[in-house]
Amino acid sequence: MGYRRRDWLTYWLLKWLVVNPLFRGLYFGRTYGQENVPRQGSLIIFSNHASHLDPPLVANAVRRPVAFMAKEELFQVPALKQVIRLYGAYPVKRGGSDRAALRATEAALARGWAVGIFLNGTRTPDGRIPQPHLGAALVAARTQTPLLPVALWGTEKVLPKGSRWPRLFCPITVRIGKVIPPPPASSDKADLQQATAGYVQAIHALLDQGR
Repeated sequence: MGYRRRDWLTYWLLKWLVVNPLFRGLYFGRTYGQENVPRQGSLIIFSNHASHLDPPLVANAVRRPVAFMAKEELFQVPALKQVIRLYGAYPVKRGGSDRAALRATEAALARGWAVGIFLNGTRTPDGRIPQPHLGAALVAARTQTPLLPVALWGTEKVLPKGSRWPRLFCPITVRIGKVIPPPPASSDKADLQQATAGYVQAIHALLDQGR
């Protein structure tokens, strides 16, 4: 079972009425590599993370709904909770493993969703990935789902950590790499670490292309 009609409707309404106009108009947005995105089937999208704006920008760039893990504290804000749930987010506990979030991720993939995972787990001030987690590689190995690298350049200037309001007219570029096959299902921790190091390298190579 794939996306429901409501999932697509919510995605397209938010994309064309809110996200894309802001991305193109206020942030001079550019997107490269959209031809690399599989249009159907389960997919793990891994990315760098520097701003709260990153999840909708990733979904906007890949032109399909993306379910993202979001820290559970965000689901305690009534208005925000409704918006992020409509856009496919689901809660995860920060610190330690969260089996419920892992099960939710695998369930979304089983329904044919694209799932977004930030390699660093939290925002970084420069958009780089200094301490990658193994989550993307682990889920890919367990579910045998292909992965897609997406690099967000410039979002660290729009809404950096500690900022209450977004800055306007900061150029943003999104670059999408080639699909990567999942690690073998039999992968051990060393295999997952090696795969994750490759994912980080892929993101940094895209970021280094700049604007």
